[in-house]
Amino acid sequence: MKKTCDNILETIGNTPLVRLNNVVKGVKATVYAKVETFNPGNSIKDRMALKMIEDAEKSGKLKPGGTIIEGTSGNTGMGLAIAAIVKGYKCIFTTTDKQSKEKMDALRAFGAEVIVCPTNVEPEDPRSYYSVAARLNKEIANSFYPNQYDNLSNRAANYEQTGPEIWDQTDGKVTHLVVGAGTGGTITGTGKYLKEKNPAVKIWGIDTYGSALKKYHETGKLDRQEIYPYVTEGIGEDFIPKNYDFKVIDHFEKVTDRDAALMTRDIVRQEGIWVGYSAGSAVAGLLQMKDQLKETDVVVIIFHDHGTRYLAKIFNDEWMRKMGYFDKKGLTAADLVSSQKTGDVLTMDKKQTIGEAFKLISTTNFSQIPVTSDNRIVGSINDNMVFAALTGDPENRNNTVESIMKEALPFADITTPIDELNRMFSSERTAVLVKDFKADRTFIITPFDVAEMMAR
Repeated sequence: MKKTCDNILETIGNTPLVRLNNVVKGVKATVYAKVETFNPGNSIKDRMALKMIEDAEKSGKLKPGGTIIEGTSGNTGMGLAIAAIVKGYKCIFTTTDKQSKEKMDALRAFGAEVIVCPTNVEPEDPRSYYSVAARLNKEIANSFYPNQYDNLSNRAANYEQTGPEIWDQTDGKVTHLVVGAGTGGTITGTGKYLKEKNPAVKIWGIDTYGSALKKYHETGKLDRQEIYPYVTEGIGEDFIPKNYDFKVIDHFEKVTDRDAALMTRDIVRQEGIWVGYSAGSAVAGLLQMKDQLKETDVVVIIFHDHGTRYLAKIFNDEWMRKMGYFDKKGLTAADLVSSQKTGDVLTMDKKQTIGEAFKLISTTNFSQIPVTSDNRIVGSINDNMVFAALTGDPENRNNTVESIMKEALPFADITTPIDELNRMFSSERTAVLVKDFKADRTFIITPFDVAEMMAR
């Protein structure tokens, strides 16, 4: 390690490999965490952010005094912002309203402009954070759009840095790499290097329910029915970034939002390593696959980012209760679903009319209906919204439900306790979607359903 550094960028990389002891009890293999929070921006994204900028400088795409414009969930933006300060660039970042407030505040603290865009829109939608970033790049002179999803400097950074570090730190004994997969740069770049050193190394990607990555890896097809809103940050995608080389990846394992959140808290409390959501997903995913491991195996899990970015969410008890993630004894959503005569949730396409919505509500007696686009849940309507539209102007019956829909209903795992599920309701949120991930079925639950069960 260097005794002194000329600037903060020289501290990127060479992060420690730390053995996990408590959260992986029952796993036969030796398990290490590659703790990327030791980077100056507290995430692995510092590596690829600097690489994208330096490659753009070499190619002439980024010129002195330029503006860096990027769509980010927060961590890549942080890496870009730090490099921009040292190198003298401006930054404009687009992000989604799903991301934690801490991430947005941190980006602004580094002098970046942050534009918040809606989460539940398709990537091609002009309102999406991908589209807004691309548009600003065209409108603002002397600007550079790194596009971390399709910029192959992303995976090159991990091929050149993360992979060799892991190989060296394990003395070439690594047998499995576990990575929460998002843009594809970390898993593909690191995995490619390790497989070149030893083709027997297994590369396991961790995906989240609501993401299309696992299905695409297995079938080669982007299945829109796999895509719906999820809470986990930093992993999963609703499209396929160019940084992916799926031949490098041996398997994808899906982890629920709830299991990831609970495990993230366990890592902090049992290992003393303060990490973010994707680390919880990765460890939970490993535990789901532990029967595939033997005592001689050496597993490395990437811990992407720092827990400070989730103070208002995972590390906030009230938020955890609101989301129904805390374990408690008693009835669960599964008990409620099994007691209902109602079958799987009914949905409407966003291009169907308000008149059609009225007919569906009238014939089914459903008060809440999720709205889809290409079979992906993107919003919701309720009976009051439909009635108000029709009584306000009868001609509204020909308008699409998209014109009146509100944000998509949140998903809860079917194992969520009833009392925690009940806390998810509010004056603005009058229903919750309950997902049975193993059976791949979805149900809609209202306060009336909960009250009816409690009154029995």
